[in-house]
Amino acid sequence: METQIELGLDSFGDVTHENGQPLPQARVLRNVVAEAVLADQLGVYFIGLGEHHRPDFSISSPEIVLAAIAGQTTQIRLGTAVTVLSSDDPVRVFQRFSTLDAVSNGRAEIILGRGSFTESFPLFGYKLDQYEQLFEEKLELFAALLGSNRTGEPVSWSGKTRGPLNQVRVYPPTESGKLTTWIGVGGSPESVVRAAKYQLPLMLAIIGGDPRRFKPFVELYHRALTQFGAPILPIGVHSPGHIAETDAEARDQLWPHYREMRDRIGAERGWPPSSRAEFEQEAERGSLYVGSPETVARKIAATVKLLGAARFDLKYTSGALPHELAMRSIELYGREVMPRVKAQLALVG
Repeated sequence: METQIELGLDSFGDVTHENGQPLPQARVLRNVVAEAVLADQLGVYFIGLGEHHRPDFSISSPEIVLAAIAGQTTQIRLGTAVTVLSSDDPVRVFQRFSTLDAVSNGRAEIILGRGSFTESFPLFGYKLDQYEQLFEEKLELFAALLGSNRTGEPVSWSGKTRGPLNQVRVYPPTESGKLTTWIGVGGSPESVVRAAKYQLPLMLAIIGGDPRRFKPFVELYHRALTQFGAPILPIGVHSPGHIAETDAEARDQLWPHYREMRDRIGAERGWPPSSRAEFEQEAERGSLYVGSPETVARKIAATVKLLGAARFDLKYTSGALPHELAMRSIELYGREVMPRVKAQLALVG
């Protein structure tokens, strides 16, 4: 019997290289659309596009790219990975995604988060010393908008980080009255409890280390849902990886691009340079899903089983990894990894 695990893909629109030179961001964006179209043809459940405002990532407006994808696809669900709610307006976020939901015939999703980068705060005029308050208040308002969308009742809200709303209806509502919304969490217990408080599914961004480190977050989430009187809700996992015909080929293809991206971001954050030994450790026992279809499928199935996940999204882009290799990775994911994951989970389930 086939298990109902949802298997998706994520991208930040990493700026890739051709002949040793970075591609124009416009071309990278067109490549992202082509990658999503391929994923749809292969039956991948979800494509998530992450919002960033940096020279090394091309996607600053995920919903615009997702709308372009919607026009060329029929099945794949369309969402973010993540939307930085803290430096955006919740009403506009809801409107953009309810519009995407309309033009895609109900395929829109949102993963809301604070983001692992802070460039959007000064860019849009927000103060970093309000980091926590901005997310808490804006999430509270967004949850109210979701409730209004569901019931048809107007919204009233007030806070300190934006003007109040008094008996306001926000348009367009979604046709179904639903808009699937996750909370993305990278390692904060407070964020886990916050997701439970607003009765929203939890997306765990596990980008390094043993996935078992996140088991306590799953347990905390379930306890918090019970304390808030909420039903059990889905948990998802977002992790990086790359697939090729063999383990050695996949690792050799990914390593130089992984190292360059890891060291560039690490230099900003005071991390020591990466090493091939660290990379191999992440591939063997950490949260890097790199290898042949069989290796990657086995590792995904183990993580899904360990954490009780209902969704697994593989971030298939990594720094300057060429578009052609990303396309091949997507093809192997859809044709070979997904069936293997479902078969392995059916055996243990």
